[in-house]
Amino acid sequence: MPLIKILIVDASVVVRRLLNNVLDGDPALEVVGTAPNGKIALAKISQMNPDLIVLDVEMPEMEGWETLAAIQKQHKDIPIIIFTALTELVAVTTLNAMALGATNYVAKPQNMKGNEEALEYVHNQLIPKIKAFFKGKQSEKLGNIKLGETNNIFTTQLPNISQSISSNLAVNIKSKVEIVAIGASTGGPNALEAVLQDLPANFPVPIVIVQHMPPVFTKRLADRLTSKCQIRVEEAVTGCIVEAGRAWIAPGDYHIVLEKQGFGVRIRTHQEARENSCRPAVDVLFRSTAKIYGAGVLGVVLTGMGQDGLLGCQNIREAGGKIIAQDEASSVVWGMPGSVVNSGFADRVVSLQDMAREIIDRVSSQ
Repeated sequence: MPLIKILIVDASVVVRRLLNNVLDGDPALEVVGTAPNGKIALAKISQMNPDLIVLDVEMPEMEGWETLAAIQKQHKDIPIIIFTALTELVAVTTLNAMALGATNYVAKPQNMKGNEEALEYVHNQLIPKIKAFFKGKQSEKLGNIKLGETNNIFTTQLPNISQSISSNLAVNIKSKVEIVAIGASTGGPNALEAVLQDLPANFPVPIVIVQHMPPVFTKRLADRLTSKCQIRVEEAVTGCIVEAGRAWIAPGDYHIVLEKQGFGVRIRTHQEARENSCRPAVDVLFRSTAKIYGAGVLGVVLTGMGQDGLLGCQNIREAGGKIIAQDEASSVVWGMPGSVVNSGFADRVVSLQDMAREIIDRVSSQ
């Protein structure tokens, strides 16, 4: 029975062995090969025809980003998950790799010696991200293999939904948009760049964002977006005043909520329990914005695995706000936006290419 075939590329023999043991232990996965550097990896791709590659960005002879660029030229359709250390320098390199075409990332645990904690971490963090890319091919690729319940990736079957939204979701934008709240996960860094870089410097409302990402990476993502966008993008810290024409990204491992203080609204970060196995969680942010801004919230759900943001969208809709979801064709993984559309909470389903224009039109039409 065909399995998801994986090639592991990492300079460390310890990491290769650990990944091989964990991934090969899953009934839906098969490690077809390993490589200690990019040159060997490129030779093995043609021989082994993997469905997905797990790639470090720090390697001798041929760096990860060089390997990625070469893979993209020859095998553009193979998903690549970056599996790398959590440092400031590596975060920048990883974001560059994402821009080159890497489809997701997982930070390595601090201890990769094969202890139970490291094994559990790899199992819980990496395997769901691998399987998410093959959800649409479940029947043709994986036959009757049960893909598991990790993060509920496969517990909800999302049908293909026409982009022509029915009359019960007809657009009603009489309420003034006061804030844009965005949730994203897998494929999110590139999607956020595509959307935010098309917003004008005088964008008339604030933007708050949850992008599923580890610590360190979120600060570098904010810096990268600021360098490419007309609006300023910052990593959120407690006490930030929410102002028009600026955007804040939740820091890795922290939820963000909005709170009224006097005549203004400020951001507060906290480390309360994870929701949907996530911190930051989109649900936490969306629930908070609905409580503060009510019908003035425009929620945007971009590409991502899982269902984080679904309940938050319900909160926004119940408060009178509106929801835009990214379409399936332009999503790297249509888990988050797909669950919102399937539940009937999306007012519009929009391609990534048209997302910025849709947001601008809704904010301007008031």
